[in-house]
Amino acid sequence: MIDGMNLGLEKGTGVATYARNLSYSLHGIGCDLGVLYGSQQSPGVNPLLKEIAFFDANAGLPPKWLMFLRDLRERVLALNGFEAEEIKISGRVIFDAYKSRLPYFDSLWNSKDLFHRANRAFKWYKGLTKVRSFTYPELMHWTYPIPLLMRRAKNIYTLHDLVPLRLPYTTLDNKRRYYRMLKKIIAKADHIVTVSESSKKDLIDIMGVPEEMITNTYQSAAIPKKYQDKPEDVVKREIEGTFGLKYKGYFLFYGSIEPKKNIGRLIEAYLASDVTTPLVILGAQAWKSEGELKLLVDDHIRSLIATGNETRVKRRVIQLEYAPFPLLVSLIRGAKATLFPSLYEGFGLPVLESMQLRTPVMSSRTSSIPEIAGDAAILVNPYDTREMAEAIRGLDQNDELRGELVHKGIKQALLFSEERYQARLAELYSRLLGPERFARPKPAIKEEPSLYAASV
Repeated sequence: MIDGMNLGLEKGTGVATYARNLSYSLHGIGCDLGVLYGSQQSPGVNPLLKEIAFFDANAGLPPKWLMFLRDLRERVLALNGFEAEEIKISGRVIFDAYKSRLPYFDSLWNSKDLFHRANRAFKWYKGLTKVRSFTYPELMHWTYPIPLLMRRAKNIYTLHDLVPLRLPYTTLDNKRRYYRMLKKIIAKADHIVTVSESSKKDLIDIMGVPEEMITNTYQSAAIPKKYQDKPEDVVKREIEGTFGLKYKGYFLFYGSIEPKKNIGRLIEAYLASDVTTPLVILGAQAWKSEGELKLLVDDHIRSLIATGNETRVKRRVIQLEYAPFPLLVSLIRGAKATLFPSLYEGFGLPVLESMQLRTPVMSSRTSSIPEIAGDAAILVNPYDTREMAEAIRGLDQNDELRGELVHKGIKQALLFSEERYQARLAELYSRLLGPERFARPKPAIKEEPSLYAASV
């Protein structure tokens, strides 16, 4: 079983992508997989109403007085654990609109408002709350640091990075509470998983995780083949028709707008580079985003372009809040280069996705990025806007450089193929459950796995 804490987010995040890709990889190695959600499902015994409420938080709430009594009761029940129940998907509720966000699953489970209640319980009792169920998994894989523990199962936790501790000024977390929660998780976990050697070193050095208790599985970019192989003329029509962009005529940043993504310095460097190729920033505004976007005022992001007898406005920086996944893939494929100068990443999925989609990359030579990019990207000091500006000019003007990065990126992406990721997961799960209890043979790591092995 895995948790669905981040899978319920409307627009998705890096950890949501991690959990979704993990679900398909676990299916690929023969696991029977349940996904545990914490939706606002209304209580009741009617299976249809439960199914409806799982997909719609507005299905109906009990009276306020009853909610108040339940809040008091919750404080007592938290000591014994929260109950999870299976949601039977009958097909009577049409959920096609959700399919792109859903993970692979053999069964769906829900515990009402689980993750919010778990955080409140941790605030009250300073411990991990147990989850009870009438059917228990052999192994519970929490995809994020959550103060929960599945009863009668081995519990492993993916700790992606230590950003709240290493760059505390870039997050809104209560740092004291976050540190205390990690300590509890490490003390109770059967194993810790992380996604890069950089994060593994941080967890050992800063949190004191014993080396034998932590495994780096890396991760993969599971982009469906139908989007990777979409004809170039179709990609061109999509980005030109939808966004008015020229194919291979724009730079792209995509990700949440938050301090660690370094958008402010990226915009400063882009403007200083004085290139005419526009910069597209795709991502929802998150915490402290106003400071990152303060340079986006009209005098900086537009210029007057003379075209014959008229003058028109051309935007230098284009901000888009959202694009559905198929269009996002086309935007990556159609970009002249991806610019991703993040201050700190546990993995850096946009770097891998861009290499896999044959788009050159400029990123940071900090944290995990050098592991993922190898020599297949231009790596810069993310605090040095002058160095970034020079890299942007080089990518803009040098066709040969971009071609070389594309060629190297394709080879580098193979190191993080779905097959290799599945093999690392299979080895870890076999160690924890025992080879005789692992359902199917572990997939072998091929020397040259197919670039298009990843599919959903």
